[in-house]
Amino acid sequence: MTSSAWQKSSFSEAASNCVEVRAHEGVTELRESDDGDVIVCTTPTKFAKLLQAAKTGEFDHLTTTP
Repeated sequence: MTSSAWQKSSFSEAASNCVEVRAHEGVTELRESDDGDVIVCTTPTKFAKLLQAAKTGEFDHLTTTP
């Protein structure tokens, strides 16, 4: 990712309440589209590890109701 424009997942379609991401000044930034003032910054490497963990289901237990 080399653009400083915010990007949201294609899974979000037209929804306005989604997570957006961008590369900006050497860091990866994430924000909620409906609360754009709160921005989480991380390194591209750590963001890649987060995505990989999500893809392998590491956080699935956080999305289910006990």
